[in-house]
Amino acid sequence: MRGVRAIVLRAGLTLAIMLFFASVTVSPAAAAERTLKKATFIPLWSPQAQFAGYYTAFDKGIYRKHGIDLTIISGGPSYSPAKYLRNGKADFAVLWLTTAMEERSSGVKLVNIAQIVQKSSMMLVARKSSGIDTPADMKGKKVGLWGDVFAIPPHAFFKKYGLQVRKVPQSYTVNLFLRGGIDVTSAMWYNEYHTIINAGLDPDELEVFFLKDHGLNLPEDGLYALEKTLKDDPALAKEFVLASLEGWSYAFAHPDEALDIVIKYMQEAKIPANRMHQKWMLERIHDLIIPEGCRDVTGQLQQGDYQATGRILLEDGVIRKVPDFSAFTRSSGAH
Repeated sequence: MRGVRAIVLRAGLTLAIMLFFASVTVSPAAAAERTLKKATFIPLWSPQAQFAGYYTAFDKGIYRKHGIDLTIISGGPSYSPAKYLRNGKADFAVLWLTTAMEERSSGVKLVNIAQIVQKSSMMLVARKSSGIDTPADMKGKKVGLWGDVFAIPPHAFFKKYGLQVRKVPQSYTVNLFLRGGIDVTSAMWYNEYHTIINAGLDPDELEVFFLKDHGLNLPEDGLYALEKTLKDDPALAKEFVLASLEGWSYAFAHPDEALDIVIKYMQEAKIPANRMHQKWMLERIHDLIIPEGCRDVTGQLQQGDYQATGRILLEDGVIRKVPDFSAFTRSSGAH
């Protein structure tokens, strides 16, 4: 069944991207004669299964098949994909929608070329023993928050329920929560939540608040490029997206092989690799890209989600005006 869904994903995503780049055509003769085009890509973080589709496409030669000699820049806390894109150090990047809208609002002409993750997987997690059963119970509690745009969704949650909490800066681990230093921790379903469970806490000991379940679905991982990149070479952007989607399709159809590939690149980057954790991550990312029973065409940023995210950013003072949707999702060089 998962293989069937992967095939459906590939077909749906490919259709969406083909429509997006409808005016870009490459003749069979030109495709055969073309030389590989060099391009650089930076994911949102260091190698892990969150980005399995891209590493799989790279390792299996899918980007090269699509005419691209790709260099993947290993992300992490010292690497800002938005900055790399803005400064021309990367041609393509993975960004959250909140980050991309903030960049576009500030004058950076970036474009969403594919929305990979359609649903928010961010959550707030508390121990039931702390007496937190509802959002109202967080009032006055210590809540761990990541910085920058990663704090925007929780802030919107607090505002929605009129909560005054004690905000505590949270690092890239959940150690402070595990040690009892905070009452509530920020977590991603595919990552930190599993770390908490692996630390010995049972799911039934935890109270989890998925932000999307509280009307705060802020789409996360999307693929972005500058307008200039699309105008200079729209075919490159088209092939990059199609190769990336093919990589995701292959990764979901061959999860064990995809995990082998991801772990190889994690080890090369000297990052601890726990296969069980990466397996959990890949399965959850699969669920976020292809929700159970989803029949909608994915790969495209939905205007409703875009406008809802824009309203939250406006209310939070992050942007002054919601960027035009048509300019944000396409370029004059690609339609």
